[in-house]
Amino acid sequence: MRIIAGEARGRRLFAPEGDETRPTADRVREALFNIIRADVEDAVVLDLFAGSGALALEAISRGAGSAVLCDKSPRAVRAIRRNIELMRAQDKTTVVAGDWQKALSAGGERFTLVFLDPPYRMTAVYAQALNALHGAGRLANGALIVMEHDAGSPVEGIEPPFAVVDTRRYRDTAITLARVEEDTR
Repeated sequence: MRIIAGEARGRRLFAPEGDETRPTADRVREALFNIIRADVEDAVVLDLFAGSGALALEAISRGAGSAVLCDKSPRAVRAIRRNIELMRAQDKTTVVAGDWQKALSAGGERFTLVFLDPPYRMTAVYAQALNALHGAGRLANGALIVMEHDAGSPVEGIEPPFAVVDTRRYRDTAITLARVEEDTR
């Protein structure tokens, strides 16, 4: 696993030990960032279920302004911190060690780019996380939400003010993109 493009291009990342996490394949990350490139520059990123932190760190490498990375697995948090140090991105990142809901109380920024990549069995968490982020006033108007999921299980329960704008399939993995359509508090 490596950073695909930007300042840290080619830098290898550490994956958490064990089989608790499922890192996004390099080819899927490359395709995703080609699609969302206009949303990355100066973005305020939230990476829930961050795993290795590869999605947020790819965004940082490509010009995102800052990122909050959240994971409850101690192994994942260790890998995230190690990867942040490897990229020398400590001044642009905040790590939240805990459940995804803990990230709602970290800082006060309004996120413009959100990555949701939970374990595939957690199908209800997409709508729960979006509604919680919206309710807490943590999403900027027009924010882009990137949801990685099993291609055989479409994301459900996404309702206004969120609108699904695209879904792409990469073998067993799918990426669904949604936008915040109205002013969020």
